[in-house]
Amino acid sequence: MSVRDDILGRLRRQLGRTDSTSAAARARVEATIAQPQTGPRAAADGLLDRFIERALAMISTVDRCATEAEVPAHCADWLRGQGLPTTLVVAPALATLDWAGAGLDARIGAATGDDLVGVTGCFRAIAETGTLMLCSGPQSPAVNSLLPETHIAVVPRQHIVADMEAAWADARRELAPWPRAVNFVSGPSRTADIEQTIVLGAHGPYRVHLLIVG
Repeated sequence: MSVRDDILGRLRRQLGRTDSTSAAARARVEATIAQPQTGPRAAADGLLDRFIERALAMISTVDRCATEAEVPAHCADWLRGQGLPTTLVVAPALATLDWAGAGLDARIGAATGDDLVGVTGCFRAIAETGTLMLCSGPQSPAVNSLLPETHIAVVPRQHIVADMEAAWADARRELAPWPRAVNFVSGPSRTADIEQTIVLGAHGPYRVHLLIVG
């Protein structure tokens, strides 16, 4: 079995865990596993493949869209497919997207205890671990990834980096002033404190959905 076949098999098994995962979403994710290439494009594809593989292993779900303008429609399709509310709180950085046009009731701002779905961007996505690096600020309230039961993260493909060291190097170079909080999200919140049984949603979202753009 080739490496490509092995990765595809694991993706299919992870995506097949929920009956409501659409065939179109599975096709979009599997399409990221390209034929062997060389050069910068191959390196970028390798980071993308690794990030998706590790994110799925962390019990996140993954979808892809070509442009940021398509984000609301993809969010709406996923929420309806999961039987989840279509009322959501959206980080100000994503306020210009046409949420209403996708049939979503979106409030722009910071989440409260009453919000069930929160949408954020991300500063970096770490391929080595399938982890999101979220930096708080006026355009990206930290609570949007912490309080709602469902966290949807919009991940620009160019924000995927190899490892934690690369993410911190970008932060030191690009962030001024330094954010009050830097949070790392590796799938849904979980704990095994009680009898070593994994419980999701213990200290944060029950589910994390990653929408990779580009």
